[in-house]
Amino acid sequence: MIASQRQNDKERVRPPVSADHLREWQDSEKIKLKNLCLRHQILYIVVDAQGPQGSGKVSMLLQDFRNHSEEQNLSKAYLKLEDALGAGEGDVNTVLLLDGDKTLSPGDSGTLFWENYCRRRRMKDLSVPLTDIFSSAFGYSENAFRQVVLLHEELSMDERFDFEGLCTSAASQMRMHPEFVSLLQVVGQHNGIRAVVVTCGVARIWEKVLQREGLSYKVAVVGGGRLADGYVVTPAVKAALVSRLKKNPNIRVWAFGDSPMDLEMLKRADQAIVVVDPTRNTSMNDRLQNAIREGFRGRQILLPRKSTIRFKALLPLSELIGRKLVDEIVSRGVRRQKRIRHATGKNATKLLMTPTRNATIHGPALIKAHRRVGRFLATLSMPDVVGVEGYEISHVQGQKDVGYRIQHEETTTIVALMRGGEPMALGVFDVLPSALFLHANSPQDIASNHLEGQHAIVLVDSVINTGKTVVQFVQRIRELHATLRIVIIAGVVQENNTHSDSLFRRAFDSDLNMDVVALRISQNEFVGSGGSDTGNRLFNTAKLT
Repeated sequence: MIASQRQNDKERVRPPVSADHLREWQDSEKIKLKNLCLRHQILYIVVDAQGPQGSGKVSMLLQDFRNHSEEQNLSKAYLKLEDALGAGEGDVNTVLLLDGDKTLSPGDSGTLFWENYCRRRRMKDLSVPLTDIFSSAFGYSENAFRQVVLLHEELSMDERFDFEGLCTSAASQMRMHPEFVSLLQVVGQHNGIRAVVVTCGVARIWEKVLQREGLSYKVAVVGGGRLADGYVVTPAVKAALVSRLKKNPNIRVWAFGDSPMDLEMLKRADQAIVVVDPTRNTSMNDRLQNAIREGFRGRQILLPRKSTIRFKALLPLSELIGRKLVDEIVSRGVRRQKRIRHATGKNATKLLMTPTRNATIHGPALIKAHRRVGRFLATLSMPDVVGVEGYEISHVQGQKDVGYRIQHEETTTIVALMRGGEPMALGVFDVLPSALFLHANSPQDIASNHLEGQHAIVLVDSVINTGKTVVQFVQRIRELHATLRIVIIAGVVQENNTHSDSLFRRAFDSDLNMDVVALRISQNEFVGSGGSDTGNRLFNTAKLT
């Protein structure tokens, strides 16, 4: 437009200048103006006034600049926290406030967001603009985080900018620490506990991560990313949320964080947990030392667990999967009633159970029948118990499509309780082919390396009679990992195990991260022996007894 006006100017002779040269001139001025604004802490955004969103965007920006204040920002963050606590706020007695990036996950969602943006635009420079903002005079002030939001708004005027798609891509690359997934599954079973991810980054990314992990209905997110959110989360806001919660004397606040940005939140919490990642820089060391001299008391956990202790002289070490820490967190929670899942009475069950009860069927034919039961129970129950996740497949019509598999299949351990549980366990293995498969004659056959980095363990047995054997396996697992999701799959569970005074039911009720799935509940208390024993019938060994 400028080039055309210069060329058509009848009142003044102007030297010819190309549109490309003028565009370079404009870009140069934008860069210089941006750098000046960063140096002088002035919020900055480029608006395409000629674009379809131009006038609407200017109006929205003017309203935000006119109305925004630190008080208003904090007020909206408080409202979001109240929504996260839910309608039963009066029943809440424990709140976990968790930083997201580098705490719940080793990844950084903001970095992934911008790297994906640069790749989609085929930009050679994958540098993250967030670094320029936070290393400028803005530091980590409220205006620094508002400047990040303005950057998102600036790019949103480009039709090629897909905010939702970039959030989805970043979320797909984020992997939560299995230890935190297990912990959040446990606390999610308590009416009196709320877990909230408080992120200075883009809230939408963490919402998608939690949804993928099957935690979205248990864990809320407080964070921003766009003007429409109405607020940004800063280190000061994180600390203020703790203070807000502690105004209620009945609420105990646990805070989890990893960096100086989380330190004020950690200092104000009733219980503070510093998550130590060896790949992080040492920016936390000096700040921690100063805080401890001022009276800060907290604990540290190592993720991965085999990491070197960084703050050995400063903070005592705790185990995130340890029973002591978990019991301490959930001790004040109200336990939610759970049910044993079973398919008793269903027509499909009648078909599947018939060959398992038929005295004329034994050996390979019976093994196949038990394997079908295992496959059926895993297909029926595992999607509801641990969730499903999507992955890319090639559709039969030639295009790419989304397929589904059991959530965390590769980090699930299937344990066949020998020997009667092996055929059913192989049926479960058919549904989770990437899982770790383990044979166990006794609880001691389960070692810590079988559980390290795993999300779930599936114990498979053909029949649970007294429940004593399964309880011993559960106790062994809990010695090694206090929060790992345990799924027990059995063809038959004797009804006496569902009674509140039974050994099995007491163990079940005391473990909120354990699920039981059975083909049927049986009122027949008969315990097989000799030719009626399941193991003997499966492997034709009755004559050896």
